[in-house]
Amino acid sequence: MQLSQSSVLSTDVPVHIARLFVYPVKSCAGIELTESVLLDTGLDLDRAWMVVDSQGEFISQREQPRLALVQPQFKRGGTELVLRAPGMLALHLSVDVVEAPVQVRVWSDQVKAYDMGDIAAQWFTDFLSMTPEGLPGAKGDRYRLVRFDPEQQRLCDPKWTQGAAAPNQFSDGFPLLVLGQSSLDELNARLQAAGHAPVGMERFRPNIVLSGLPAHAEDQLDYIEWPAEDATLRLRLVKPCTRCSVPDIDPVTARADPAVSQILRGYRQDPRMNGALTFGMNAIVSPGAEATLRVGRVVQVGPTGAA
Repeated sequence: MQLSQSSVLSTDVPVHIARLFVYPVKSCAGIELTESVLLDTGLDLDRAWMVVDSQGEFISQREQPRLALVQPQFKRGGTELVLRAPGMLALHLSVDVVEAPVQVRVWSDQVKAYDMGDIAAQWFTDFLSMTPEGLPGAKGDRYRLVRFDPEQQRLCDPKWTQGAAAPNQFSDGFPLLVLGQSSLDELNARLQAAGHAPVGMERFRPNIVLSGLPAHAEDQLDYIEWPAEDATLRLRLVKPCTRCSVPDIDPVTARADPAVSQILRGYRQDPRMNGALTFGMNAIVSPGAEATLRVGRVVQVGPTGAA
């Protein structure tokens, strides 16, 4: 079945930032915020850390669903990152302290990073080796936690940015993911009609959730903008977000159920992406950075092809 889309909203309907999320450690749980500083690489400290295997390859919920159970929290005025997980003592990390420089790979990009030390490495190795019941498992790969090197420039695919040099950190490919609340509402209506339980927004890992849009109207938007201190700040929505198995993983149990993908397959096969399932839009920051996003802010949106 082909992609089901709604028409773009009327310009007299207010659109608000309904929710904001950052995911400090790639593929671990997110933190919901009421405000966040927007940089050219996305929201501040979003995907700034990442778990890698012994070969330096990134690890996500696709290989290790238990990453969904790792809950981050910023403490001490944002200077400390605390990670908690079932059966583990809390891991405390200083935001500004790193150890040895390393090379790691995220998808096809080889990038510079900083290792976060042996204690963090042992913490993730122990937790990810546990059985689903939380018992010590067989010894397998050893994992390490790394921090993105702020001097590294990792650029988005210029095919989608129209040649703009748009940086991001350890996100899959773009600094921001935008999703309309109504899009999740429609999915949940379809899930419930098929006898499944509704799911939460955390399954889809957006950074910015918008209210006031019809379901999936974000598919047809070219930009989101609002006044900043010195100029109008604009986010460009550049690429539909293709979906893998991660939305099927329950963030509470880390167990997978194919219901979400099955329902999406009935109405979200996207011809723009050769029939892949899409849900939400990847965005880049244009122009500049150092603006503060706040929940409740009214934003202006423009359809594809708008000036």
